[in-house]
Amino acid sequence: MRKYLIPALMLAYILAITACEQKTDYKLQSPDGSLEVVFFLNDSGEARYAVRRNQVTILNNSALGIVLDERDLSSDLSLVSVSNPKLVHDEYELHHGKRRHNTYTAMEQVFQLQNSEQQKLEIAFRVSNDGVAFQYRLPGKSTEIASVTAENTSFGFAETTKAWLQPVAVAQTGFANTNPSYEEHYRMDIPVRDVEASAAGWVFPALFKTDGGWVLITEAGMDGHYHASRLQGEVDNGEFRIGYPMDAERFTNGALLAQSQLPFQSPWRIIVVGGLDTIVASTLGTDLAEPAIAPMEWVKPGTASWSWALLKDDSVNYDTQMRFIDYAADMGWPYVLVDADWDRKIGYEKIDELADYAAQKKVALLLWYNSSGSWNTTEYTPKSALLTREQRRAEFARLQQMGIAGIKVDFFAGDGVSMIDYYRQILADAADFELLVNFHGATLPRGLQRTFPNFMTAEAVHGFEMITFMQSSADKAAAHMAMLPFTRNVFDPMDFTPTVFSAIPNIERRTSNGFELALPVLFLSGIQHIAEVGEGMAQVPQFARDYLRDIPAIWDESRLLDGYPGEFAVIARRSGDSWYISGINASEQKKTLQLDLSFIGARLGSLIGDGSNARELVHSEIESGSSVSISMASSGGFALLFPADALAKN
Repeated sequence: MRKYLIPALMLAYILAITACEQKTDYKLQSPDGSLEVVFFLNDSGEARYAVRRNQVTILNNSALGIVLDERDLSSDLSLVSVSNPKLVHDEYELHHGKRRHNTYTAMEQVFQLQNSEQQKLEIAFRVSNDGVAFQYRLPGKSTEIASVTAENTSFGFAETTKAWLQPVAVAQTGFANTNPSYEEHYRMDIPVRDVEASAAGWVFPALFKTDGGWVLITEAGMDGHYHASRLQGEVDNGEFRIGYPMDAERFTNGALLAQSQLPFQSPWRIIVVGGLDTIVASTLGTDLAEPAIAPMEWVKPGTASWSWALLKDDSVNYDTQMRFIDYAADMGWPYVLVDADWDRKIGYEKIDELADYAAQKKVALLLWYNSSGSWNTTEYTPKSALLTREQRRAEFARLQQMGIAGIKVDFFAGDGVSMIDYYRQILADAADFELLVNFHGATLPRGLQRTFPNFMTAEAVHGFEMITFMQSSADKAAAHMAMLPFTRNVFDPMDFTPTVFSAIPNIERRTSNGFELALPVLFLSGIQHIAEVGEGMAQVPQFARDYLRDIPAIWDESRLLDGYPGEFAVIARRSGDSWYISGINASEQKKTLQLDLSFIGARLGSLIGDGSNARELVHSEIESGSSVSISMASSGGFALLFPADALAKN
């Protein structure tokens, strides 16, 4: 990873921006000039900002400021200094996600403010071609702990704006008091003037359609000293304010809101701006995360078999897990996930035997853990084995000696700063013992996969398991999944646990087999846990099984070909010189698209789609050309593969 600051070269531009003592508004533009953030102080000494794209207002007169227990930095502020704009450039590699090699380039400017007691606040802005980000920095040096009590950040939209928002579940509700876990359905295409209040707020990422383009709001750069934020549930004339976790969302006896000795800083507040193609292609969620703590070259992404998705608790036994090891080996998948209560139903000794058997088949085991102490009433085990560093490291050392590849940790308490720190502690300790990590019943990752390369995926979604529980979730599944590539899964790995071809017990599945086949490429996850069981996989055509044998988990390039949140999505991803293209249609009508595939060149490929009914898959040869016509039935989909060097026939 290389990171450096380069002074801006355009003298006229610098002079225009840095004549700060004579100006009321200060403007910072993206490198290509398309985006602009405007910073100013109003008559009450409150910091404000606005965002424009191609001269069209995206956010207007939005609030800035922060309040600590011993200082108010939200009003009565004066400007002390404004830094010269600088070009920030960063390059880094990811082990999984939409792009292996990533570059970030932005203009940065820092505004130093002070209140009437001369207590300082810095607000750093960065403007890249795809978005705006800002961060609060509290300078100084202290041995005493400073605590955040409020943050004034807001995002002011015009009332013509439409919103795609997921409500936060109220803490200590749901199964065994396990909420919140980011598992609600998004409310889609709502005029911001009509947004009904959400009791606990709205999660990140939040998507908006404005007159000037699409906007995705989220945060990144969680260093363990700041709570995870959200949008408040009440919306005032299109203005959304930053929200906080509820009181119960903390580690036992731990802190709720941000606290640290000085200096410390907030996460980056990220505002992605552009077309839907910009939203899907953006990497700001990892660009602004902390760099990797170590290279972790031992991390290997891939696909896993998983018995619990369809077979539930009764499948956690020795014989069933043997079958799922064989299933993974037959498919060429590197992992098998053994879910809750394995310690009681199988036991450490027998798990050790299973791990040895799996290793002979070039497969490794992942084991489930219950994160909780007293913050919920779950009884699944192993429970309370990870609460202290001593406990964790002893457990992780044992797993490493057994040859276990990773862990799935479930049932977290929410977004308080002490819980955010707990996530980081688990990841750091697991890395020391070369263990991969998957979080369930969890918060949005917010770029943690860059900081901890062993962090493979997280649930934080109304995923497939919900479809197995409720017919209402199955009924909404197609539209829900067609929305996720534009929201939840834009930046962070998502353990939706996709792809079922056979029947779901007691549930009528609404999506076609072509739709299901598209999901492992459409959705991004460092480990893709396939929900289908071995017997069901054996019933699908050989060409479909062959396609699923080697789905990459790290991509060299990703691009949106077409789509609209909640209606349909077609995304192309490149691995090496092979292109995978997946599409799903959640609309009520058949959809025929003309896809421009000229970026692939003249090549032969394989198209797998729906046949004469929703449970039939058909295979055909296809030529990329410059434009390809693809049809999808309602709740249908397709998977296209153009292998490397498969040149088209003359």
